[in-house]
Amino acid sequence: MTHTSRDLLIRGRMLVVLLLLITAAALLTDGVFLQPENLVNVARQISFEAMIAFGMTLIIITGGIDLSVGSVVALAGVVAALAMRAAGDQSTGAILVGAIAACGTGLVGGAAAGAIITRFALPPFIVTLALMLVARGLAFILCGGEPIYEGLPTGLLWLGRGFVLEGALGRRLPVPVLVMAILFATSWMLLARTVVGRCVIAVGSNEEAARLAGIPVRRTKLFVYVLTGGLAGLVGLLHDGKLMAADPKIGEMWELNIIAAVVVGGTSLFGGRGGIPGTLVGALIIGVLNNMLNLMGVQHFWQKVVLGLVILAAALLDAAMAKLGKK
Repeated sequence: MTHTSRDLLIRGRMLVVLLLLITAAALLTDGVFLQPENLVNVARQISFEAMIAFGMTLIIITGGIDLSVGSVVALAGVVAALAMRAAGDQSTGAILVGAIAACGTGLVGGAAAGAIITRFALPPFIVTLALMLVARGLAFILCGGEPIYEGLPTGLLWLGRGFVLEGALGRRLPVPVLVMAILFATSWMLLARTVVGRCVIAVGSNEEAARLAGIPVRRTKLFVYVLTGGLAGLVGLLHDGKLMAADPKIGEMWELNIIAAVVVGGTSLFGGRGGIPGTLVGALIIGVLNNMLNLMGVQHFWQKVVLGLVILAAALLDAAMAKLGKK
């Protein structure tokens, strides 16, 4: 079985799972799940983690992993809030300053992870675990351990909780969902239609063969970590807008949901195979599942049990499909 055939098979199965899950959610919640406001809420909830998951997809395809993204979200949010407060006004300019600060923080975090991994040939798991602690600690230090509420421009609220296309077909599209859609299309094109995407897949498929073929392995790995860090920084700014505050606790355990979305969507933990559409489907599956359990009144810790079982099932499927592909 070719990689393409296997990818299509996995993606098709995940779409079927998503449709069955939506049907179950509608039936088990007496139709509450399908109410427009709830569907908008589900889309908004998954959008923050899905944006980072698009970058994480590229990292995992190269055979890496990044456990620091949740902490980078918190650190970027705190740095952005401090920058906007220092700007001292309520203008769009202050938000622009915050955006530069947030994305810059994320890019630096991603660059640090990528540089250490590629320069010293250290395991990505260990490097990003260490940076997860560093970033989280810095977030608490910079804000004194307390959320930042004061001095944020009021226009920031629109980025996190605002809508576009209001009135179109009687529906409204949350700004974070629009940003997610743009990043989805961009990431999809990057992986599927560009030289960079081909390099990412080649490095994950066989790093030594990619090196012998003249592919810049180090630069490719560095790029995917920098990109994912930048996405985490952007999400930090958007989340500031959602809460109208910068909370150093934000993003805790996000990396698990993000990695789960990537794996459930069919990206191989062994590297060399995966896709952005599958990651979006994976994020939707997890989002629908969590929302359904919430509406059913299932306690939070049981939701974690279910999520863990979903990740395990996806990993087992990945291993089975990898063996099938060798036959």
